[in-house]
Amino acid sequence: MAKKIHLVSFLIHSPVNHLNMSWTDPGDRRLEMMGDVHLWQDYARLLERGLFDGLFFADTPGVLDRYGDTTDYALRHGVCWPNHDPTVLLSALIAATSNLGFAVTVSTGPNHPYGLVRQLSTLDFISGGRIGWNIVTGHLRGEHRAYGLAELAHDERYERAEEYMEVCHALWNSIGDGAILADKQSGQFADPAKIQRIKHSGKYFESWTVSPAWPSPQRRPVLFQAGSSGRGQQFAAKHADVVFAVQPKLAGMKKFMVQFQEVSRAETGKETPVSFGIQPIIGGTEEEAHAKLQAYEDRIPIEVALTRLGGTLGIDFAGHDLDAPLKEVSTDASQGLMKAMTSMMDGDSFTLRQAAMHYALAMGMPQLIGTPEQIADQIEEIWRETGCHGFNVTPTINPSSMEDFIDQVVPLLQRRGIYRTAYERKTFRGNLELEAHCLT
Repeated sequence: MAKKIHLVSFLIHSPVNHLNMSWTDPGDRRLEMMGDVHLWQDYARLLERGLFDGLFFADTPGVLDRYGDTTDYALRHGVCWPNHDPTVLLSALIAATSNLGFAVTVSTGPNHPYGLVRQLSTLDFISGGRIGWNIVTGHLRGEHRAYGLAELAHDERYERAEEYMEVCHALWNSIGDGAILADKQSGQFADPAKIQRIKHSGKYFESWTVSPAWPSPQRRPVLFQAGSSGRGQQFAAKHADVVFAVQPKLAGMKKFMVQFQEVSRAETGKETPVSFGIQPIIGGTEEEAHAKLQAYEDRIPIEVALTRLGGTLGIDFAGHDLDAPLKEVSTDASQGLMKAMTSMMDGDSFTLRQAAMHYALAMGMPQLIGTPEQIADQIEEIWRETGCHGFNVTPTINPSSMEDFIDQVVPLLQRRGIYRTAYERKTFRGNLELEAHCLT
């Protein structure tokens, strides 16, 4: 367990975050934020005021098209569409902050390792070591169709990603310590003897080159990964500095921690920090918080819920009996998420309708509902019971729900001595207390 709870804010650069139809709320400013970089900068400064470790961008790099085999529902209701590239924002957010880290989701599907390393390592260098990469292998059919990619089976996606990471690490490690001289008097910028040229020719990738970017103070971006299937956990344990996990209940979180850390110790000989997703819903009273949740749910058409869930799971739910019990089905998309969703079942009574609506509200994350004191209690309980590193906090209405969290919940965590009162490091890795974690 970390000495203090670590928090990152969990966003998507689209009209919705993990709460669908949030853009229709009169108090939500996401539509304005999408077209105004200054509002994004304000949001980053808000997180820095709350002493968050970072801003974590999820991504949906293709239109959701499973439900009814059409994109119409996603387009009509703004279900993660438009899906702007979050990486484009990072330079502006770096300039507006001094301590906050920025993690961005980039798929290994359409992007060559060299281009990704060049882009993210450049951002990491100019920010002084404040960039992270959330590694995803690309499971959405809409992404495959958009880029003209073949849909690979679940385990082959990870086989390809293993080679992808081999190239990335070779590039990050190609510039040795002391290689950069930048000696104006002698005119020697670098010592070629300390820079290794990589020569990779594999099943999926070829690259003969050296690293294109000057190493940052943290050497390479912080690596996040959310693999939760058996194969995904092996990949995450091997490559991630922090694993992001979605489990809807405390019991599932505890079980995940035990199982994953067994995998991590087997793969690396050590445990890997885990951050769980949460969705706080804060009210002046518990009744007020539940009324907010009901208002959010009332805005979501069932077609929207099925579009979001089916897109992630790779299943067309059109024509399914929505009130029949949800049963585990085979999917080559997000297998771990399917297991997490079915873990919410109360015997055989949990239905597809209930699963879809919960997913549309919080993407399977637990909703922490109540007063600020109750929210702080729940956060502390999960942290102590699971031994997790911290939390990815997804807002409901932006930016007001995060303002409420920072102004009302963060001070309570600080008074309990379980959350920082000041930044102590300058790099993303340092603020996350990952200094001792091995740089592969």
